[in-house]
Amino acid sequence: GLIMGAYKYVEELWRKKQSDVLRFLLRVRCWEYRQLSSICRLTRPSRPDKARRLGYKAKQGVVVYRTRVRRGGRKKPVPKGIVYGKP
Repeated sequence: GLIMGAYKYVEELWRKKQSDVLRFLLRVRCWEYRQLSSICRLTRPSRPDKARRLGYKAKQGVVVYRTRVRRGGRKKPVPKGIVYGKP
């Protein structure tokens, strides 16, 4: 639109993930998150525009946590590749 709010600008930034700004931001944050513990409480969301679209409101009683997710698919480890049970 002609008059864009702050959230619209943030949304545009996140659309272009290959841009220098976002690449730098993601690289720095990636390093930062690795230094933190696997679950940590945040004072505010790292993506306010996305959080608001998901129903986040900056008011009392609303909390934000960041948690680490292990890489890889959801495959159950089975010994010797033998799956017991019905097909």
